[in-house]
Amino acid sequence: MNTRIQDLLANWYGWENAVFLPVASGLINDTSKVEADGHTYLCQKINTKVFKNPEQIDANLGMLANYLSVHAPGYLFTSPVVTVDGRTMVLMDDQYYRVFDWVKGSHSIEVVATPEQAFEAANQFGLFTSLLQGFDVESLHSSLPDFHHLSLRYHQFKKALLSGNTHRINGSAEAIGYLQSQEGIVKRYEAFIQQPDAHKRVTHHDTKISNILFNDEQKGICVIDLDTVMPGYFLSDVGDMFRTYVCPVSEEETDMNRISIRSNFMEAIQKGYLATMGDALSSFEKDHFFFAGEMLMYMQALRFMTDHLNNDVYYGCRYPDHNLTRAENQLRLLELFRKCL
Repeated sequence: MNTRIQDLLANWYGWENAVFLPVASGLINDTSKVEADGHTYLCQKINTKVFKNPEQIDANLGMLANYLSVHAPGYLFTSPVVTVDGRTMVLMDDQYYRVFDWVKGSHSIEVVATPEQAFEAANQFGLFTSLLQGFDVESLHSSLPDFHHLSLRYHQFKKALLSGNTHRINGSAEAIGYLQSQEGIVKRYEAFIQQPDAHKRVTHHDTKISNILFNDEQKGICVIDLDTVMPGYFLSDVGDMFRTYVCPVSEEETDMNRISIRSNFMEAIQKGYLATMGDALSSFEKDHFFFAGEMLMYMQALRFMTDHLNNDVYYGCRYPDHNLTRAENQLRLLELFRKCL
């Protein structure tokens, strides 16, 4: 962030002697820590290549903040700080900026190390959705339309098989065959969303552990990084937790022998989420609780493979066949996860 932008932001927020410090974490938005007037803030430049309509995200946050201030005033919702003229987002040089208060006494973690951390995170994501049960979910904008629409992801995969890189298609035959053999997951997803007992709710859609703030006692405080909050099914949040919490290594792991399932982490996710959402989920949804993991693992494998066949146009790659390895990683995870069910 250049000095001119920093000065303009200081004017917008009425800061004196503001000091901007870059923050390394965060893959999407450009983030800085700001020290000003004895307070600490988090300043973000929204990545408009990913989020095409920042105004809709800002509107979503405003609606959710207003609802929670009335119906759950004790909940810590990370609302944007208001500028001196009442704005919650500012536009400068075709870039959108916003500011949040730094939550004192909090920290985030990058890797789930214990079942207790998995429980706390699942509990907080469940609490977030449960507190918004009475909110009109259809009034929310979809910041990433069809983000977790499995049928669309499978269609994109099939299209890549017809028009993608022929050399890569031939070299990925085994993984492609396995993806095709699991098409039943798509059909089960389609049957799920057609059921009246499968409810759309306010869901986060990006439930990695770094999107939870913890206190010094390692208890969850609140959910953060709310740009992906939109209407969705519980499958999205629970499935993403299974996908990213239960394995001791990440989707970047190249040694498939290191991929395993920690069953006690599976149990922790289930207990944590149901502790706050158990009364809200229908029996039909509870019957599909672990299907959420299958769906998200399979969908991510589809996305990695599709990008591999399309010459890596979406996910950044550090070496040849990086996306193929990622897809194989997720397929191995899926295979092991299903054996635990």
